[in-house]
Amino acid sequence: MLAVLSPGQGSQKPGFLTPWLDLPGAEARLRWWSALAGVDLVHLGTQADADEIKDTARTQPLLVAAALLAAEHLPMYDVALVAGHSVGELSAAALAGVLPAEAAVTLAGVRGREMAAACALEPTGMAAVLGGDPDEVLAAIEAHGLHPANRNGTGQVVAAGAVAGLEKLAAEPPAKARVIRLQVAGAFHTPYMAPAEAALATVAGGIVPGDPARILLSNRDGAAVNHGREMVQRLVRQVTAPVRWDLCMRTLADLGVTGVIELPPAGTLAGLVKRELKGEGAPEIVTLNTPADLPAARDLIARHSGLSGHEPAIQFRVVVSPAAGTFEPLTGLAEGTDLRAGQVIGHVATRQGPVEVTAHHSGLLTEWLAHHNDPVAPGQPLARIGGQA
Repeated sequence: MLAVLSPGQGSQKPGFLTPWLDLPGAEARLRWWSALAGVDLVHLGTQADADEIKDTARTQPLLVAAALLAAEHLPMYDVALVAGHSVGELSAAALAGVLPAEAAVTLAGVRGREMAAACALEPTGMAAVLGGDPDEVLAAIEAHGLHPANRNGTGQVVAAGAVAGLEKLAAEPPAKARVIRLQVAGAFHTPYMAPAEAALATVAGGIVPGDPARILLSNRDGAAVNHGREMVQRLVRQVTAPVRWDLCMRTLADLGVTGVIELPPAGTLAGLVKRELKGEGAPEIVTLNTPADLPAARDLIARHSGLSGHEPAIQFRVVVSPAAGTFEPLTGLAEGTDLRAGQVIGHVATRQGPVEVTAHHSGLLTEWLAHHNDPVAPGQPLARIGGQA
């Protein structure tokens, strides 16, 4: 299985889009998206210095545009799974078919401006806590009135909140842990961003989303999201909610992902995946930073997509598990049955009770991928629905 990942804020580098503007139509595309985002993406991606592209209002639409621009040159119809870190979730949602590219870039512009404005309301910040016992690290963050804004993997938690609390955490770090202040404008993914969440919600409410055409993981809990409206709600809520990238990587492992491509500016997420999913069965990784990396990315997709060609006549859509538990398909629902969008095809028995599984597209129930009482993980494929592409 092949996964394409979209990076978040902090991964940007001066001039990283320069080589992409040599591709036909790339500059025109960025000019159009600049009008939607309210920033000059061409300038930011080619000539702006590190300080200029560190500005949240500029960084967020720049990152979303960069990921989408590069993905246009990949055979995305052969990609099974997409995920993004923080603002990268907007790129992933667009690549999954939930949002048009224009809507993703527009929302990134709003999100960046409003989060920058929220940062200016009071002095807040973020700090990476590296190492230490996980429970002790979380307890120390809470003890200083801070929030675990990002949980990026084993031994990597980002604390966020008031500057005074961050200073106390740095002065009294948890045992065997280091605290490193991050050069960011404020406490992202915490309640301090509530004004930004409210502002983003008013704009996002006007979007008519599609349902994901491929597996789309959420930062909230690492689960796959089946319905477009739910994903838009999660994108808005994520402004104040912690980023659980650790759970996204756990889902990658649970699903047996064998290949990973990180979109530009690539490197950060690839590094996290490499550290977390190591040993036998570790995925092959390509970091896509310039057009020169496109052949390697396309080759990885060809070898890990599981498809024999690049122009399939039939488009298969996968229904995935919304939660962890045991799967129970609907009695009497056989392969070859015509399904309608929204039809219940089974449920997942969880500790909290049964969770319905629905077909989010009409089509033929081509194949059951899980069966009666099979244990399933969030995002695990349960059934394949076929229809004309």
